[in-house]
Amino acid sequence: MSASTAETYAAQANFIDVHYHAGPDAYLRRHSAVQAGHHYQAQNGWVVLKNHLGCTAAQAWEAREQGLPVSGSIVLNEIAGGIDWRVVERSLCQHGAADLRFIVHLPTVTGRSHTSRLARSLSHPILSERPIKPLTVSDDSGQLTPATLDLLRMSRDYPVVISTGHANREEVLRLVEAADRLQVPRLMLNQPANPLTGLNAEDLLALGNLPFLYIEQTALTYLLEYQGRDDFSRVLRELPQVVYSSDLGQTSQPDIAQWLKMSQQWFEEFGLSKERVESISRGWPLQMLRH
Repeated sequence: MSASTAETYAAQANFIDVHYHAGPDAYLRRHSAVQAGHHYQAQNGWVVLKNHLGCTAAQAWEAREQGLPVSGSIVLNEIAGGIDWRVVERSLCQHGAADLRFIVHLPTVTGRSHTSRLARSLSHPILSERPIKPLTVSDDSGQLTPATLDLLRMSRDYPVVISTGHANREEVLRLVEAADRLQVPRLMLNQPANPLTGLNAEDLLALGNLPFLYIEQTALTYLLEYQGRDDFSRVLRELPQVVYSSDLGQTSQPDIAQWLKMSQQWFEEFGLSKERVESISRGWPLQMLRH
């Protein structure tokens, strides 16, 4: 698959999962990038790989060279170089001139207190001896850092989607305001129901229908019971520009085919129309990733 045909293949997919963890990552994962690509290909899907260690661009490029439906992202954690526009440029070079936007996640290791309910193991002893250092998008006064603002400005000139990472509630609101002011083309709220962010459906509805704003709803926040059934179903039914993703890949969580089956059951239980299911699982993700 050439870089210039990625959008064509993604547009023909039945669904697009913008958040899947393949190995090697900070934690042990169920599949490698190529293995994951084969699983998504078997389901006629497209996947965007995510990695807390940093960049999946080169892995995605290799997978596409094998004809697999895979694109990449970067997480701007300290170990990957931090919040630095030059780090993003390097990733774009590795990703190739793909005709889908590249997802740039702001830091996911922020140093804020949260006890995960996931059963997982670190992938390498270095990560226990010298853990990833925390980074946040705001300074001690609560204002967005100059590096964060530079990244938002950069996104106007490059084919990227800025993701809020594990920013807290106040930071997410500041990022939305800054993205609106700076005319950022794409901002994705990264699993806003997770405990580190804590935005529910009512909070998200209050943001309004901003054309640049996409709201990720992951299966994992519901599976781990960070989010109740009512809030989960309301986001899927009512919010504008929802991007439904898995956030899976953990060895303790469902595999891809099982997630798809569970998702279909949830959609039926929540009374989602076929048109709404298509929008959240394919239409809006594709719209977000297109140039």
